Amino acid sequence: MATEIKVWQIINGKLEPIEITMVEAGRKEPDDLEKWIKSNPQILGEDILIIGEQVPTKSGPMDFLGIDKSGNLVVVELKRDKLPRDVLTQAIDYASDVSSWDVDKLSEICTKYTNQSLEDYLSEKFEEIDLEDLTINKTQRILLVGFSIEESLQRMIEWLSNNYGVSINAVILKYVKTRNGEELIARTVIIPEEIEKERIRKRQFKILMSDEPGKYNEDELRDLLTNYLSEARTTPHRIREILLPLCLKHEVVNREMIKKELLKRGEAKDDTQAGIILTTISREIGIAKRDYLRQIIQYEKDPSKPWEKENYGLVERHKDLVKSVLEELNKQKKEE
Repeated sequence: MATEIKVWQIINGKLEPIEITMVEAGRKEPDDLEKWIKSNPQILGEDILIIGEQVPTKSGPMDFLGIDKSGNLVVVELKRDKLPRDVLTQAIDYASDVSSWDVDKLSEICTKYTNQSLEDYLSEKFEEIDLEDLTINKTQRILLVGFSIEESLQRMIEWLSNNYGVSINAVILKYVKTRNGEELIARTVIIPEEIEKERIRKRQFKILMSDEPGKYNEDELRDLLTNYLSEARTTPHRIREILLPLCLKHEVVNREMIKKELLKRGEAKDDTQAGIILTTISREIGIAKRDYLRQIIQYEKDPSKPWEKENYGLVERHKDLVKSVLEELNKQKKEE
């Protein structure tokens, strides 16, 4: 049976049902609901920040985009009355689009909504987390918000969550106005928050990491590097334009040198953002299947910070290959 919240007020020792609607109380559902969520996103659940409103996607504007303390994006879709089953398809469509968004795009969205970069906003609101340890947009969550829910949608949410660990939930609200004029909002969720948190933790995609270098011959290595450094993603671009040129210029490249170059090129606006970008580069090199990167790039690691690499350098016998690949890519770029 679809979830429905009923509220009674105790008057003279008797239970009196409260049935007044927001419209009857003079409230405007779209305006008021959005205002309440913007002013206090905790109505959606613990540890969620809103970083964007009416965010453009390939399938139309998303009502709200949020982020939680683990760096997961939260797609929030509102319905001012009953949540219909087709809202699930819409939300999944949005989530599939945002899954590819990088930190730069998210920071742009956050700045437009909060007048702060994503890094600054997270630092201010989540003071206890270390941004350099945070993986942004590792997974996505879906949160559907309405005042009631179709039984079929509730059934699908429970099935997806229970059987496949999909990070999806529905928040059902109930507007309450007592006879004394007090206004309340009651809230329930389809999947208990404790269960949802545990499932999110378990289903987070575990990327296999390694420090082992590849063992490719020169032709294979050239092809792998050319294909990787030609990708449109931000991180390969930064490795191509910043890390590798620095390594060709210097025998040893430390973290501060890379941060300085990121700031100089406008890739980062401050040291904190540069640190986050550097952590992303470091993790990219450590992904097991990127062993061809570790075949050309050597580094040191601090045992107390196993995720952090330091003192990068090029493997001597591959320097000419790296230089040749970069020159060819730069030549192609100029010809485009």
